[in-house]
Amino acid sequence: MTTTVNFTRRTYRLFVSTGEVSGDLQGALLVNALQRQAELAGIELEILALGGDRMAAAGAKLLGNTITIGAMGLVEAVPHILPTLKIQRLAKRFLREEAIDLVVLLDYQGPNLSLGKYIRRHLPKMPIVNYIAPQEWVWSHIGKGKSQLLGITDHILAIFPEEARYYQKQGMKVTWVGHPSIDQLQFAPNREQSRAALGIAPDQRTIALLPASRSQELKYLLPVIFQAAQQIQRALPDVQFWIPLSLEVYRQPIEQAIQDYGLQATLVPGRSQEVIAAADVAISKSGTANLEIALLNVPQVVLYRLNRFTYWVGRTVLKFTIPFMSPPNLVEMKLIVPEFLQEQATPDNIAQAALELLLNPDRRQKMLEGYREMRCALGEVGVCDRAAQEILRMLLGE
Repeated sequence: MTTTVNFTRRTYRLFVSTGEVSGDLQGALLVNALQRQAELAGIELEILALGGDRMAAAGAKLLGNTITIGAMGLVEAVPHILPTLKIQRLAKRFLREEAIDLVVLLDYQGPNLSLGKYIRRHLPKMPIVNYIAPQEWVWSHIGKGKSQLLGITDHILAIFPEEARYYQKQGMKVTWVGHPSIDQLQFAPNREQSRAALGIAPDQRTIALLPASRSQELKYLLPVIFQAAQQIQRALPDVQFWIPLSLEVYRQPIEQAIQDYGLQATLVPGRSQEVIAAADVAISKSGTANLEIALLNVPQVVLYRLNRFTYWVGRTVLKFTIPFMSPPNLVEMKLIVPEFLQEQATPDNIAQAALELLLNPDRRQKMLEGYREMRCALGEVGVCDRAAQEILRMLLGE
């Protein structure tokens, strides 16, 4: 007589919270890596999330879509308060009622800080990992005091070496895994491949414009970028502009702006790596895209603008200061790419800086040398897998 033993292998449940376009992209990379590493370890894994379409496509079960809910600044955040609170209530109720083994807070600073505090207060034994944590090491007024994450986070997966050092000094458990853009761009097309795919002639002067991944940026950044593009077009009538579309909802306002400003521009959805790699120069808002541009070896000009009241409060009331705003400069803590913040972000300044990169080979070469130095500080390929391995170790109590 043969006896059959039936057993059910436990399924571990992770909850990942992120938002906006960049968070959704990084979240999708992490979800893929978690599934890959779980399979190698023989672990059954279910991933639930706040995120966007990319995370859902990667296999996460979405509780709520946060891809368009997010803003930089005080006034700018007001339209997003109610949608954010609604999704936060949903997430908190879910965490109270469902059996979750570990929470990953990925980027999405304000909402994730609130969610982390709630978990610590009401679910004190829940393990919390921060991946792409708030850049407290950059903000001088916070850097002098204690981290917001103290008492909330059990383990920080740092993406910058300086970030790892900062949180270690705060007495927190930290693992430096490297920057996920290294993984994201390891198979990116080169200039020749991208130009062939997009139908751009080898000798065509081409500039990539990256104006917006948040709705507020259509208001504060797109006009100044397009005015700078107008000036460049007047100086170099043969120039062509290419614009990667971050969200379909932005298509109509960007197409209308292209027409209003009379730009020789092409809007391309879903092919940002090709658009950037094909360009001679990029003009971009400050953000993760700056690192992607640098890793693709494309010279760039960076800018950012906020509502004037938000900027005034930050400068005069909160005494908010930063040494640099763009990631390539922050990695090395020196000026690699020109960056223009608020009143310095004028069409004249941006156009002049872009034209210099287009027409001055020495200036281009100096920036590319800076990129090479920066690249060495971002870690090796396998960032997302290293992050996933650390999360799974914590999940298993190792």
